[in-house]
Amino acid sequence: MAIWDRITSQFIEIIEWLGDGNETLVYRFPVRGQEIKNGAQLIVREGQSAIFVNEGKMADVFEPGTYTLNTENLPVLATLKGWKYGFNSPFKAECYFIATTQVTDLKWGTQNPIMLRDPEFGPIRLRAFGIFTLKVNDPAKLLRNVSGTDGEFEVDEIVGQLKRTMVSRFSSALGEAQVPALDLAGNYDELAKKVLPTIKTDFAELGLDVPTFIIENISLPPAVEKVLDKRSEMAILGNMQQYTAYQMANAIPDAAKAPNSMAGAGMGLAAGMNMGNQMASMMGGGQQGATPQAGVGVGVPGPGGAVMGGVVQGGGQPAAPQPPAEAAPQEKPSMVDRLKKLDALKEAGVITDDEYAAKRAEILSEI
Repeated sequence: MAIWDRITSQFIEIIEWLGDGNETLVYRFPVRGQEIKNGAQLIVREGQSAIFVNEGKMADVFEPGTYTLNTENLPVLATLKGWKYGFNSPFKAECYFIATTQVTDLKWGTQNPIMLRDPEFGPIRLRAFGIFTLKVNDPAKLLRNVSGTDGEFEVDEIVGQLKRTMVSRFSSALGEAQVPALDLAGNYDELAKKVLPTIKTDFAELGLDVPTFIIENISLPPAVEKVLDKRSEMAILGNMQQYTAYQMANAIPDAAKAPNSMAGAGMGLAAGMNMGNQMASMMGGGQQGATPQAGVGVGVPGPGGAVMGGVVQGGGQPAAPQPPAEAAPQEKPSMVDRLKKLDALKEAGVITDDEYAAKRAEILSEI
């Protein structure tokens, strides 16, 4: 009897799993060739489930609690082992613990861009990424369809397939939504709610659930983002005339750094001509003087001497004075145009604040 007691004392009496991480989904209790004692204690903690497998067949499933392994708590295994006939011998069976807590902060993202037809930009490519949580909602289905006899089934062993499934479902939902690219930021929640039911259906076949699916960002390619940034700059600057003056003002200091270069000379000449034209137009383009006429105000030899200022010097008759030629009438720019040009010169840095104030007061004084 002492020998039998020593043998039975080697049998496992407490079966439990003290997992300290959330990366393991399935853990097989190590048997190491030892049999489980009839009447042993099974401890299943919150966030766990335990499954007994005998000769490759799934037998009993236990939810959180403490159990004494006997014919009452192991009805399926007892039938398989013949305990219903009163057998009290130890038994060999594999015990798997399944973690049913949520695995958090899992990241998903598109490895390749998603091709879409945008109503504003035409064909574009989009990238997206976010996070999701994972949970085992059917331990028996996970053990039967996914982990099998794996002694320690980690999240990393299946998360790659799960992410690819998510990206596929997300791409389909994004294409069906037909939301313009510039309006996607305000529709993240709607897109997530639309794609989540499909993802849940796919994962349910594996005994898994996705409690949370979050879209963090949907972005355009860098080249397209640069074009959009330039477009935003143009919208902020306003009309093209002001933008050109702004660009010229920024380019003058760079050209001045190389005064001996052709680029610097050309930039200075172009800037000077442009500034001169703008100043002449702004100042109103007054009446030009009369063009000197031949024989008027110019010494021209006459019959009796030189003609000076329309009077014959010396002998002879005085020459009849010639009427000055009238200048062609020139339309004076309106006050609004002159003020606009004055504003452009000030914005470009061509004139100082004092010059701007003085000239503006001069123009407004004509009212």
